[in-house]
Order: sequence, then structure tokens, then C-alpha cells
Amino acid sequence: MSFNEFTYGAHRAFRTVVPELQDRKPISWNTIPYSLAYYAPFTFLVYLARRPNTYLLRLLLLPAALAGILGAAYRFVWVIPETNLYNWGQCLFAAVTIGKALECALTKEGMLKVGENRPGEMKGKGVADGTVEPQSSVIPAWLYDTVELAHTMRGLNWKFGRGVHVPRDPRPQQRTPFLRATLSGFVQNYLLLDFLESAIKFFPGVGTPEGGTIFYPSLTPISRYAVSTLIHMMTGTALLAGFHMVYDLLTLFAVGVLHSSPSSWPPVTDDPWSADSMHAFWSKHWHQLLRQTFLVLGGYPGKWIAGDLGMLFGAFAASGLFHECAMYSMGRGFDHTVTIFFTLQGPILILERFWRRFTKRRVCGLYGRLWVYFILFLTAQPLVDAWHRRGLGGGMIIPPFLSPTRLFLVPALQHVLDYYGHRR
Repeated sequence: MSFNEFTYGAHRAFRTVVPELQDRKPISWNTIPYSLAYYAPFTFLVYLARRPNTYLLRLLLLPAALAGILGAAYRFVWVIPETNLYNWGQCLFAAVTIGKALECALTKEGMLKVGENRPGEMKGKGVADGTVEPQSSVIPAWLYDTVELAHTMRGLNWKFGRGVHVPRDPRPQQRTPFLRATLSGFVQNYLLLDFLESAIKFFPGVGTPEGGTIFYPSLTPISRYAVSTLIHMMTGTALLAGFHMVYDLLTLFAVGVLHSSPSSWPPVTDDPWSADSMHAFWSKHWHQLLRQTFLVLGGYPGKWIAGDLGMLFGAFAASGLFHECAMYSMGRGFDHTVTIFFTLQGPILILERFWRRFTKRRVCGLYGRLWVYFILFLTAQPLVDAWHRRGLGGGMIIPPFLSPTRLFLVPALQHVLDYYGHRR
């Protein structure tokens, strides 16, 4: 077989799983069951990861699980322009699931909880049925474990989650007050996200599904970068509000319906804007939901190739590719500005380590915080620009009929402006 024949066959095989945009099936109520069915091999793989002596079976199932995940993400497409953003979201979810599938299949002993030496068997304590009692007596133990392992991100009760930073929770840990505080947080984040999403849509180009640059060439340099910085900060704040809103909603369901413990749902971030070094920002203050995903997809392979340095660069390179390969599903091509930004975080952390070695002082305090703001608010602007040029700002997150800003605030402001305009 010649090299050309090999590459042609590989390309055909790839396009069988990841078709061209025009060959994908529009998502509808009729196709949703099919897209969900693609996750059946993955679900069974996660179940097996909690069964002893299933290593070989998991390895054999892995190709089917990966093909199913890619098929669910890339064979079906949201076709309404305002919902194109959902294509990015479903492919981000697929990348997380791929990382979880790889870990469940390649971890020889299976996925262990803290204190276990075999799946379902605590150290020094045998369990007759091979399972650990779930927190909800309503759900069978095997199903509870499967659902929890498939959806846990930080792995707070799992072996793979050891070492992850857990923010201090200011909410009371009694169930009813905890739910009340979480509901309050959900409402606040919902309103903030709604306001910012609505406001971003007023910026020409940026707020449309077709997308546009945040660097308006018609403006003077000072005005141009003032506007781009404003859009950049609004986008970052909206992303944070979205993280918290979704996490609060999941927390309400898990604690309120499934009777999960409040201690299993600590805050998703730890005051990111108080970070005074990039090391502190990425390791503690920013959300750790994707930590294990990046370690599996890039950190562990990088460590195998080049030790701890390879692990550092591999994890951040995986982060960049994670965001960019998912956005490919929006049909706007690749823009590796995103990949470059995240990959450069590795050298930035090394630079902070060199600073400490040669000055005997850590990056911290006021100057450390200014350093963090420089990285996040200035050097990250090309990243946000790459997202907005491909339609991020024009995507529909909160539907207009559920938007207090678009239902009440915008019409009220328009009425006030029209009133004063007529008086003048």
C-alpha cells in the first residue's frame, strides 16, 4: 500500500465519523434519540470501569466508544444561525467525554473512589456485592456509580481527583439553607448573563451570528482598544456567569432531587480576579472542571515524552486544541490564535518560576495581580476576537422569551430615549 493510498483511506475513514458540514444531519426532535444512542458504548464503558477484572473488555470497547462520541458530536448539526453556538458546546462536551473514555479504558485497575483498592471494595473492608452504597437509597448502587463517574468533573470523591483545589464554600451546609443560597446564586448569575449577552448583541458585527471583530478599524487606536477591552471583559464576565449559572442549576438538581451531599458541590471557582500570579490563577482560582480532561488528553502523554515539562506544555496545548477543535464544528474553519494563547501559558508559568529562582521572591501582591490582569485583559484579546469573528456573540444562550433584559429593560430604555428625543 502506497502512502497516498493510506492517507486517502484514513481521510475517508475520518470523514465517515466526522462528515463535512454539508453532509451532517440537522438536529430535530426526530434525530435527538439517534445522537443520544451514540453514547451507549461510552455509558457501558463507564459502567465497566466500576467492575473488577474488566480491563481487557474496556480496551476492546474503547474504539466503539470514541467513534460513538465523535459521531454524536459531528454527525448532527444545529442549523439555525443563532443556535450555531450549540455546535461548539456539544463538541466541547464530546472532548470531555473522550478524555473520560480514555481514562476509564486505560486505567488498568478501573476507576477507584477515595479509600478503595478495587472498584467497590474499600481498603480493609470487603463488600459482598462489589458496590459502594450510594448516597440515594432510591437509585441502585451500580447506576449511581455509573452516572456519577460519567458526569463528575473534579472527581472530589474519586482517586483521580486527589490534589485538585477545592474552594471554601461560604454557603451553609445544612440542606435547606444550602439550596436557598444556591437558588439565590443561580438567579443572580442568570440575570447577569442575560444582561451581558443582550448588551454584547448591540455591538455591530460582534453581536450577529455571522460574527465580527472586536477591533473596529474605523475607530482611532485609543477608542478601538478601549472598545475591544470592554467587549473582552464583558465576554469573560459572561462566561464566568454562565459557568456559575449552569453549575448552580446542576447543584440544585443533585442536592434537591438526588439528595447528594452539599459538601459534594463546592463553588466552581475561587474568586478568579483576586489571583496574584498566573500559577495561582490556573491552579486554584479558575475553575478546575477541565483539569483531568487536559491531563488525560495532553498532560500524561506529554509527561511520558518529556517528563514534568512535557506534562505542563501538553496540558495547556490540549486546552488550546480542546477549545479550537470544538469550534471547528461551527463551520468557520480553524483559528489557532486560541491554541497559541493557551499553549503559551506553559512558558508563562516557567517564567514565573525563573523569577522566583533568580529574585528569591514569588510573583505575588499588587504587581502580581497587575501581571495577571495584563495576561487576561490584554494578551487574551486576540483569543476572544477569534471567537467573536466566528459568531460567539451572536449565539443564543438565553432565549428572548426568557430574557428579562430583552423583555423589560431594553424596551424601557428605548421608551425613555424616545421620550427625551421627542422633547428635544
